[in-house]
Amino acid sequence: MIYRLLTADDTSEFCHKVSEALSKGWTLYGDPTYAFDAANGVMRCGQAVIKEVDTPYSPDMKLGQQ
Repeated sequence: MIYRLLTADDTSEFCHKVSEALSKGWTLYGDPTYAFDAANGVMRCGQAVIKEVDTPYSPDMKLGQQ
């Protein structure tokens, strides 16, 4: 099992990022997060996703390409 935390500003970009992950077989893990990024003055979103893979985990994996 592999894990990713998807993050982006609160725009449609975030929804597209999560939708793309779901279309590639990732599964939502937990609730989404939503917080104010004071340094940049924007709201930010986050969503954890997980996926079963046949390949053993390696820190060199490009998780978004799994």
